[in-house]
Amino acid sequence: MNKVVSLKNISKSYDDETVLRNVDLDIREGEFFFLLGPSGCGKTTLLRIIAGLLEPDAGQILLKNNDITRVPAHKRDVNTVFQNYALFPHMNVFENVAFGLRMKKMSETSIRSKVTEALKLVDLPEFAARMPSQMSGGQMQRVALARAIVNEPAVLLLDEPLGALDVKLRRQMQLELRQLQRKLGTTFVCVTHDQEEALTLGDRIAVMNKGRFEQIDTADNLYHHPDSLFVCDFLGDCNFITGGIHENSANLITADCSGVSIKGFSRVALNGRDVTIGIRPEKIRILFENGPDTSSTNGTALQTQPQNKITATLTEIIFTGSQYTLVCIDSSGTELRVSLPNTGRIHLPESGASLTLIWNVEDSIVLNPAPGSITQPSDSGAA
Repeated sequence: MNKVVSLKNISKSYDDETVLRNVDLDIREGEFFFLLGPSGCGKTTLLRIIAGLLEPDAGQILLKNNDITRVPAHKRDVNTVFQNYALFPHMNVFENVAFGLRMKKMSETSIRSKVTEALKLVDLPEFAARMPSQMSGGQMQRVALARAIVNEPAVLLLDEPLGALDVKLRRQMQLELRQLQRKLGTTFVCVTHDQEEALTLGDRIAVMNKGRFEQIDTADNLYHHPDSLFVCDFLGDCNFITGGIHENSANLITADCSGVSIKGFSRVALNGRDVTIGIRPEKIRILFENGPDTSSTNGTALQTQPQNKITATLTEIIFTGSQYTLVCIDSSGTELRVSLPNTGRIHLPESGASLTLIWNVEDSIVLNPAPGSITQPSDSGAA
């Protein structure tokens, strides 16, 4: 697939604070690409550099193999949609969408045709005469999208485009945004700190941390096969157990975690004798002491493959509508969360019950620990 945007060794600093550190990135034609990370990681700065609203201190920006590093924003074949919509309050919807076309001095016939088509694409054909003050947040966001796509840019940049919407409307707009991108076939590059939004919409996601990329991959691979503890922790909920490796054979790691042997397959190069093992809450099954077997969360029998087991005490049950979260504490004081779907047929124990938590060896996410995160002594016989 052809590359639309290429960034080469992009760096940027403010007042001697480095915001971007030698960033390299290729974005493919027609993909919905996400820049994801916590506040201050550099994602918005990077988007503004692509847009031409900021200049990098070093590096090169290519758009369709053309160097646009010093090309001003209004001459780049990109458009940007901002979180605050940035609509002209004194113009109606039609004129807001037509603004860029008028700047290009298109004919009135072409403008009317293109604006009408753009408003149809965002399901607002009957809103042409309305003023922004007469519209809801979701409607104004659609107008902002129409104003951007009417210019048929090579790349559409979106800076937290749904951040100002309430949860229900944001989810609705996520689906509409995905459908619009698929219909247009335009490359979308979106900045967000919302993990769910990136996982839902992104073809690929670049997870950023402290001015660099931790990992760039599909949502599925980032979630199930993260390269670092940061990526694992940032994307979704995860339990973490730390310990020392005492066996490492053909990438199958056995770690001593407070006297309990935990196994997992390592997909990353381990840098020492200590290890952190992540387990997603929905991957854990449970066995209640003196109770029925509810070790499967989906109504099927336990798989016959090897299992990890750990005993923990139930301290709290959190109900969120679609699921229950069981909060447990193991003998070392580590908190473990288990997610159970609300099927209406689930047996829930009382607080204080002793539970056996079980998960498949292949569901252990083996990672290097973050600096200083290991508090227990490592096994002196680790490989």
